[in-house]
Amino acid sequence: MTPVYTFQISLLQPSMKILLIVLLLIPLFCPAVFGQSDPSYTWQAGVSKGIITPEKPMWMAGYAARTHEATETYHDLYAKVLVLEDQEKNQVVLVTADILGFPKKMSDRIRTHLQQKFGLEKSQIILNGSHTHSGPVLAEALYDIYPLDQPQRTLINDYSQWLEVKMVELVAAAMAEKTSVRLASANGVSRFQVNRRNNPEAQITKVKDLAGPNDYAVPVIKVESESGDLVAVVFGYACHPTVLDHYAWSGDYPGFAQIELEKTFPGTVAMFFQGASGDQNPMPRRTLPLAVQYGKSLAASVERVLAEKMTPLPAQVKTAYREIDLALTPAPSSNELVKMANKQNGYMQRWANRMLKESTEGKAFLENYPYPLQIWQLGGQTLFNMGGEVTIAYTIALKEKYGEDIFVMAYSNDVMGYIPSELILEEGGYEGYSSQMVYGLPSAWEKGIEAHILSSFDELAGSLGIRNSPD
Repeated sequence: MTPVYTFQISLLQPSMKILLIVLLLIPLFCPAVFGQSDPSYTWQAGVSKGIITPEKPMWMAGYAARTHEATETYHDLYAKVLVLEDQEKNQVVLVTADILGFPKKMSDRIRTHLQQKFGLEKSQIILNGSHTHSGPVLAEALYDIYPLDQPQRTLINDYSQWLEVKMVELVAAAMAEKTSVRLASANGVSRFQVNRRNNPEAQITKVKDLAGPNDYAVPVIKVESESGDLVAVVFGYACHPTVLDHYAWSGDYPGFAQIELEKTFPGTVAMFFQGASGDQNPMPRRTLPLAVQYGKSLAASVERVLAEKMTPLPAQVKTAYREIDLALTPAPSSNELVKMANKQNGYMQRWANRMLKESTEGKAFLENYPYPLQIWQLGGQTLFNMGGEVTIAYTIALKEKYGEDIFVMAYSNDVMGYIPSELILEEGGYEGYSSQMVYGLPSAWEKGIEAHILSSFDELAGSLGIRNSPD
């Protein structure tokens, strides 16, 4: 029988009692020292980034009023990749890029390549465009609003094909560089977004009480090495990158924010994702110093979050993805299109003429659109993600149901048009009606779009075991 040895603490000297108590408590507060690893350190992560600034003069995306190609560069455009792998070897890939958005056909091809090369499903991939209006026009996107000649179309097609290859290469580079990291998340705040439907830009400097709705959250994910170095920081904001309407390549305020963070934290890859900014603008705007100011302001918000306590994220990944049919109203008749073609000018006239041509050729117009919804859970952090130019009401509704700490991302995987709230759809205007022509869609969305999207998100969340917030 093994002998049992005991001792009485009361017989020890006071100094020895204190030492013994400290030794007994160390495993509770420092479990890693005794082989109990911190779960937030068991992530694997790889990052990469590459310049995607066009080398030739190209037409710029976002504004119908531009009359010629880009002539200069304020700063380079980038695509950036973060690959995360949890304890069970489940992987997710986040791609962010200084572009208006990924068109569906391009997004589908990129995700197919990633599936073939790495075995990744759509639920594991997010392709997010910052929605800068100072990036290049891409193939198969918003052609009606640009007066493009054939040489420009060829340049756009060539660049778009190169960009697809570049995205896959950057993912492969990040996959090859995975290392052990820990993750943490938190929300910050920044207040330069303004609801553009309720606050006229021309009077913005005189407005004393801004009208909403708004969501000023700055979601942040910190990716930190075991030695405490900042490897990457992922952050978002819901605000159109439309400070600039010049003829210079630029990531607009998100580009300047990323530059500022990478300057503050040398060796770090700063990645911006766009939120539900469909009806949110930076105001005032239109000058380069304002773009720099908003970028620095957003970077300061992120830096503050990084300096404060953040929530550690255990290395567990759950993902879900679904495409739902969003119904469109009936397309205009031939007579209505003829009237529009005769009365309108610019992109509205080009849209009507194209629709007439397709109608004459017997082409069937879309009646439904496959709309992408996606959820990621990174440890305890839930991220709701969707395509299109989503208006802020969706963020508000999701946070009311699932809690203020969730992250909401938009402009991902497919940017096919605006996603108005039911109120905006009823009111009409640009976000509720005429923007459909900008994107080449045949008509407006049917009523019920908001309830359909939110109920579908509920089903998707339920499939991952995500429940409504008790608050």
